[in-house]
Amino acid sequence: MTHRISRRARVLAASLGAGVIVPFAAAAAPAAAAPAAAAAPQVSCTSSKAGLAVKLQKDITAALRGRAGTVAVGLYDRTAKTTCTLRSSTAYDSASVVKATVLATLLWDAKKHNRYLTSLEQTLATAMITKSDNNATSTLWKQLGVTKVKGFLAAAGMTQTKPGANNYWGLTQITVRDEQKLLALLTAKNSVLSDNARAYELKLMGKVISSQRWGTPAGAPSSVAVHVKNGWLSRATHGWRVHSIGTFNGAGHDYMITVLTQDNSTMQYGVNTIQAVAKAIHKDLVPTTSTSSASVLRYVPTANPQEAIPAVPSAG
Repeated sequence: MTHRISRRARVLAASLGAGVIVPFAAAAAPAAAAPAAAAAPQVSCTSSKAGLAVKLQKDITAALRGRAGTVAVGLYDRTAKTTCTLRSSTAYDSASVVKATVLATLLWDAKKHNRYLTSLEQTLATAMITKSDNNATSTLWKQLGVTKVKGFLAAAGMTQTKPGANNYWGLTQITVRDEQKLLALLTAKNSVLSDNARAYELKLMGKVISSQRWGTPAGAPSSVAVHVKNGWLSRATHGWRVHSIGTFNGAGHDYMITVLTQDNSTMQYGVNTIQAVAKAIHKDLVPTTSTSSASVLRYVPTANPQEAIPAVPSAG
C-alpha cells in the first residue's frame, strides 16, 4: 500500500515538472458531489380491485409523460374503493373552479338558517355554474362574505383552501385534496349539506353548457351521469392555470376526478393535459372489452373549449 502511494507521488511530481496537469489530486480526494435534484412526485394509487391500482398508476403516468407544467391529480372511486393522488396538497389559484365552493357555501348557509334559496339566488347560482358567469359569482361572494366561506370550508374539512382576498375569488387557493372533499360531500349523504342541496348543485353541474364541458368528462362512458366545473386563468407567474373537477355516477360506478394544472404555455395546452389524464382514468375504471365495445360510447368534448376568466389585480 505504501509503495503504491509513493509511486503516485513520484508520477505526480514528474508530471508537474513536465508542465502536464494530471488529475491525481481529484482521484485522491474527490470533491463533494452536488446534491441530487429532488425526485418529481409520482402518481400513487390504491385499490381493492386486483390489478387496478397498478394499471391506473401506469396509465396516468403515461398520460403525463413529456407534458410540461405542474399537474396535480385526484381520483376516488367509491365502488372499487380506489384512490389515486399526485401533488394532492399543492396549492393553485382556483380560477372559476371555486364557483362550486361558492354554491356549496350558499346552500350550507341556507341550511343553517332553515330557509330555501330566493329566486334571485337561484338565478345567480344557475348562471354561475352552468355558464360560469363572473358577475353572478361576485354578487354571491359579496353577499356571503369571506367569514361565511371560511365557515363552510371548516365544516367541510377543506382546511387547505384559502379564500381570495379583496373579492378576488378567482385567486382562492385550492388543492386536489380539498376539491376531492367537496366532490365527496356532493355525492354522498352527510351532515354539512342536505340531500336537496347536494342534488341541486349536482343538477346545475350536470347542465353546464357544452362549450364548457371539457376537461375531466373527456372519455367518460355514456353510462354515467357527468357533473363538471372548470376554470382557467393566466397570470404573469406560472402562466396558465387550467383546472377541472367532475363527478361520474351510474351503471354501478361512482367516482370523482380533480385535475389542477399550472405553468401551461397556453390554455389549450392545459386542457389537453387534463383530458389525457381523464381519458386514461375513464378507460381503466370503465374498460371497453371486445364483447362490450358496441355499448360503450365515450364523451368527446368540444374542440373549442370556453371558460370565463376571473378578475385579478392589475399587477398580474
